[in-house]
Amino acid sequence: MPNLSFRRLTILMPAVLLLGALLGACSGEGGRREELRAADREEVTLKFIFGGEKKAATDEVWAKVSEHVKAKGLNVKFDIRFIPFKEFKTKLQAMAAAGDRWDLNFDSNWLSYKEMASRGSYMALNELLPEYAPDLYAKYLEQGTLSSATRNGSIVGLPWTMKMNERPYVGWRSDLAEAAGIRREPNEVRTVEDLDALLHELKRAYPNANVTRTPPLALYLVREEWVDLAFHGLGFYLDDPQLTVQAIEQQPFYAESARMSKQWKDAKILSLDAPMDAENGADLWRNGKMLSTVTSHEWAYADPGFVDPSFRQQMSLLYPDKRYSNRTALANVLAINRNSDNPELVLRFLDMLETDRKLYDLVQYGIEGKTYVLNGESAQFPEGMQYTTSNYLEWESGWAFWKPQFLRPTPVYPEGFWVREAEFASLPINIKSPVDGLFISDDNIKDELAARDQLANDVGKPIEFGKAADPEAEAERYARLQREEGMLDVIVAEVQRQIDEHIGGG
Repeated sequence: MPNLSFRRLTILMPAVLLLGALLGACSGEGGRREELRAADREEVTLKFIFGGEKKAATDEVWAKVSEHVKAKGLNVKFDIRFIPFKEFKTKLQAMAAAGDRWDLNFDSNWLSYKEMASRGSYMALNELLPEYAPDLYAKYLEQGTLSSATRNGSIVGLPWTMKMNERPYVGWRSDLAEAAGIRREPNEVRTVEDLDALLHELKRAYPNANVTRTPPLALYLVREEWVDLAFHGLGFYLDDPQLTVQAIEQQPFYAESARMSKQWKDAKILSLDAPMDAENGADLWRNGKMLSTVTSHEWAYADPGFVDPSFRQQMSLLYPDKRYSNRTALANVLAINRNSDNPELVLRFLDMLETDRKLYDLVQYGIEGKTYVLNGESAQFPEGMQYTTSNYLEWESGWAFWKPQFLRPTPVYPEGFWVREAEFASLPINIKSPVDGLFISDDNIKDELAARDQLANDVGKPIEFGKAADPEAEAERYARLQREEGMLDVIVAEVQRQIDEHIGGG
């Protein structure tokens, strides 16, 4: 009898343990769901931080957003704050270092995303993202973009879902050019030399005008198919299968660019204020303070929002036969602060945006009749408003919320704009960067980089803005100083190691 009981017990025990495990799991999941239901019963304030200037109707709009998501079962309201872009990077990093608590913020590879992610300032979302934002997660899987926001196996950002390319277009005030008898056929300006001839003509016609504040170096990068790593002047050539890291000042085209910069400076084509001008280039162009600009496909075809409707622009694609990397998915990112108390609620909100057109219109365009009016499917400024006086429409940092499936035509982006933008990015000359998603750490080379940056500021910057009396000789001297005093070999070796690991999946 005891033996029989023991045998029964040994047979039943695994089943009992399995049942207990299942009940425990269900209890855990049920407890989690109960926590979320409790959160839904108790209103929670989500604190969001964006870059730029806060528009007048922002709080009123997001109050309406709150009403909408509450009706859908998400009991949250929003505290929306903005940091001016000129302060954004420094201030956000300082807030993170101090342990400040917020829930979601805008960021970008051209702001502080890499530094914030590298320092652990953003929450890992590997488990939370598929559970609380399944539709958004599915979109990322479809596009294959999560790898760019993954560091050491952790998803630490929520990239936008757009496809774009920022290869340079040159633009000029065609109304002024034509008034002076200066004409170019569509896409006739294709090289640095073509641009040089045009800028000299514009300067002769308008000797007192600011022609450009953009030195030519970036245009030579396109010609050479050079990939800028956005890391202390380092890069590599696209035709190099080894992705050999090199310094920009060591390349022959650097001296060639220095010579062109000197010519532009001597002819007063390159603005003397360019090295220290803090005013936004788009604003300078919009306000008619420059005759020429270098921009992207987006702004070659979007409405720039000129302050005077008589202003007109003509654009031309430079080096259309050269390969150029598409914008990274990190161009506009949303990230959840590691100290957020409410990551699940943030993700549920973002998932609603992926499928709810009414919510999307609220977040992106605001309140119909107050911040925008509908003209067919197009969202237009209300009467009396334009880009520079908008109370919400075209709000800064809204780019991270752009969804191709919901974007409406606007005064800035007309019907079919985003289809054409994606088509342009899909051309064979526009490719995915071989190092997309790479985070280069400076932990092992901080002192070397400090020395390199000091030389770049003291010697390199004047060369690039045309202030070297003998540009070729000064470029050669600068290259030598970087090799000898900038500890270039140490820096290149460390960056090459990280690239090799990234490519090799190490």
